[in-house]
Amino acid sequence: MSAYRFDGRVAVVTGAGRGIGRAYAALLASRGASVVVNDLGGSIDGAGADAAPAMSTVAEIVDAGGTAVADDHDVSTGTGAQALVDTAVARFGRLDILINNAGIVRWGGFPEADAENLARHLAVHVGGSFNTTRAAWPHLVEQGYGRIVMTTSTGMFGLPDNLSYATAKAAVIGLTRSLTTAGRAHGIKVNLIAPAALTRMAGQPGGGGDSPGGGSPEMSPDLVAPMVAFLAHENCPVSGEIYTAGAGRFARLFIASTPGYVQATPAPTVETVAEHWATINDETGYDVPTDLGAWSAAFMAHLRRGAAEPGS
Repeated sequence: MSAYRFDGRVAVVTGAGRGIGRAYAALLASRGASVVVNDLGGSIDGAGADAAPAMSTVAEIVDAGGTAVADDHDVSTGTGAQALVDTAVARFGRLDILINNAGIVRWGGFPEADAENLARHLAVHVGGSFNTTRAAWPHLVEQGYGRIVMTTSTGMFGLPDNLSYATAKAAVIGLTRSLTTAGRAHGIKVNLIAPAALTRMAGQPGGGGDSPGGGSPEMSPDLVAPMVAFLAHENCPVSGEIYTAGAGRFARLFIASTPGYVQATPAPTVETVAEHWATINDETGYDVPTDLGAWSAAFMAHLRRGAAEPGS
């Protein structure tokens, strides 16, 4: 098998001063990419700023023979995201890869997690991903090529105290799926990573603030990076998909629809739903829609056939 290289490619990685983002940047650089290492350098809850983490990652990359520059703009703002993309283009002449990894977590359940808590998560996770992608998009369209990797999380499945974080990470999926349809005609592929690694972001409430989540080699961020690099490569065959990676396992997550139950006539009632509840929830023969149009086509297929499908 030939090696997957990134020679001549330019990548921007946000939140790359530490942890998983650092692993992404280092791997891409080791494979030939020129990397812009972005990190505001704040705490895990988004407070403060420090240029040192981004500069540290760059120093490691350069010492290993790679090419990288540091950037400490705040991607939760449109001006910060634009400045980041401008840095990439000014220093390296182009932009091919955008990995949106920057994030925060402010633990809080409901109703203790207030509107400000939610707004801050949305600003960084969703707004940051939106802002950088919007700034990068014209460059990718002009060259007819681009790879974007967004970051979601299995945290969206829910924990008692991660309400705002889960909400934001789920929202990034909708952003990605819409961008997938927009990028299709321009050679731009957009996918999602849901990483599993022990970093300072992975700690539980009261688990030590900025301290790393642990030192287990089985949960190293380095074990997530190969999947992200593949999704960022020109040979990546998919767009709009969600992948998990970590601890040596790589897997696909997906949103699916069951075949359900169809009753066109007589008009269904609440009792109809109750009577056929098992069929509605039966996962046999589920469909994985590629976009809204594909889901609608499958969901309304019985209408085109002109007859109701029998319940099964």
